[in-house]
Amino acid sequence: MPNWSRQLAHAIAVLTAVFFMVAPAGAQTKLKWAHVYEISEPYHTEALWAAEEIKKRTNGRYEIGVFPASQLGNENQINEGLGLGTVDIIYTGASFAGSIHKPLSITGAPFILRDFDHWKAYRDSKLFRDIAKGYEDKTKHKVVAILYYGQRHVTANKEIKKPEDMKGMKLRVPPAPLFLMFTKSVGANATPIAFAEVYLALQQGTVDGQENPLPTIMAKKFYEVQSHIMLTGHITESLVTIVGAHVWSKLSDEDKKIFEDVLKEAPSTDRMPSNVLSIFGSFTQGSLRWQCEVNNKVFLAHSVTFSN
Repeated sequence: MPNWSRQLAHAIAVLTAVFFMVAPAGAQTKLKWAHVYEISEPYHTEALWAAEEIKKRTNGRYEIGVFPASQLGNENQINEGLGLGTVDIIYTGASFAGSIHKPLSITGAPFILRDFDHWKAYRDSKLFRDIAKGYEDKTKHKVVAILYYGQRHVTANKEIKKPEDMKGMKLRVPPAPLFLMFTKSVGANATPIAFAEVYLALQQGTVDGQENPLPTIMAKKFYEVQSHIMLTGHITESLVTIVGAHVWSKLSDEDKKIFEDVLKEAPSTDRMPSNVLSIFGSFTQGSLRWQCEVNNKVFLAHSVTFSN
């Protein structure tokens, strides 16, 4: 064999070896994680942590891009995107996932959960896992975790002390059926509006008020366009973390465990109540003195009467 041929053969052998050495590093799967929450909220910051942690624990096999603030669509759209494969992981309200499997939306019913401890008992129960399995059987998606979103409170440009004060009020609610129960029970007019459009709707007077947990009220700056917050605590709401079937079915058992372990750690829901207390403290100081105590039992009585 001529000398140049031997050199060429050697070069090809070296390049082939190098290719196979670097190929695993190039075999990286990129995933999209979509949600509707602001970058300042713990759901986003913990999602960023989870994305980096999954990348680290899988030795770079999975790189997850997190898309906050409805960048990839509103709640209904990202749920649809999970089925279409245009998004891979989502945080979503349990009531929105419940549009596919209704029992999953149970925590969106008024006063169905008493408080954070009651919510934790539901999270850790066989009941939740059975309900989640019903959703998984229908969709083949994987419900990896349930997260504490918080107690929802009403905001408005007037003081509300009793349910009758809300009669005829245009109240923004998420576009999910179960949220209509509360508004109907107090005689308000439910106005479904996508999350990203709520601030403008309040500012322009399209709606008179809205309801959300304190961290969301703070993050979305609803205090700039509303004068009062009523601590109704009428819904203790949950989010769920869901991995699309097109991703979950391709994960190895080892990687499934990594995804489950990490996604259950993020966000750390046991820290949420202290976070809420600190936010409530900011509402009670300086220019943000606009909270109103209400008798929750009166609102509960209306909700029970309506559901009966």
